[in-house]
Amino acid sequence: MNNVKKSFSIRDLENLSGIKAHTIRIWEKRYELLSPERTSTNIRTYSLASLQKLLNITLLYNSGYKISKIAKLKETDIPLLVREIVAKSSTNNHAINAFKLSMINFDLSLFQNTYNSLLAEKSFRDIFWEYFIPLLNELGLLWQTDTISPAHEHFITNLIKQKIYTSTEKLQVIEPTNTDKVFVLFLPENEIHEIGLLFINYEIILHGYKTIYLGQTMPLENLEDLENYYNNIHFLSYFTVVPNKDKLGKYIDDFTKFLNKNNSSLWILGRQIQHINKEKLPPHIRTFASIEQLSKAL
Repeated sequence: MNNVKKSFSIRDLENLSGIKAHTIRIWEKRYELLSPERTSTNIRTYSLASLQKLLNITLLYNSGYKISKIAKLKETDIPLLVREIVAKSSTNNHAINAFKLSMINFDLSLFQNTYNSLLAEKSFRDIFWEYFIPLLNELGLLWQTDTISPAHEHFITNLIKQKIYTSTEKLQVIEPTNTDKVFVLFLPENEIHEIGLLFINYEIILHGYKTIYLGQTMPLENLEDLENYYNNIHFLSYFTVVPNKDKLGKYIDDFTKFLNKNNSSLWILGRQIQHINKEKLPPHIRTFASIEQLSKAL
């Protein structure tokens, strides 16, 4: 089982806060804002509480507070002031930092308050494009550098999924207005990275099309049943991890045979499409470099 990370290096703090390590050291020395521990080899390490404090300080600092003024605040007053700032609509520019802080502390209340503050002025779609996508992109880097634990990543991604589900459900009560095609969304076998596909499902429904969402790890042979119910199906998938580079060619060949037999199309996004020779793809298979590019094609 993965343990929640409780000790952070100064590089971890730099990655999470955006404050340079050199500046963090100055704040430590001049203002005693943080009190790192030292390893046997004299390397700074920081507790989860220190990280939380730095993220709070960063949010205040980016909100216009001078570091000298922040240093004079009582320890207990800093998180209270942060919550006041986050609760105001003027904190839109700091929302990503607030979401990161909620992730580090597993703080559902802070996530919800930040989201609701944004929702008071923006649509769900705008929030996803402007805040969730940059946050998710940053999470990839934080995870790869071992700055956050899998527990942190799962916590925040599941909260984002909840928002997609809720927003999608509101659209699904409206009958589709575009009936020339049906989209079937799925992930290949052993692919579990679902957020991108969930949001694409939302986008397609928003554009007035009917979708059939099948979700994670769908074997190719299980898709054949759909052909008995609908014509002009556009299958849509997101290749984040699988099929990997070595198996991608065979998967495309197998899917091409399936499409030729059933007169359907396949649209693909995701990291793995970089390994596809797009010039050799048949006309009924298309790749998209981003969700934005796909949205424009609808």
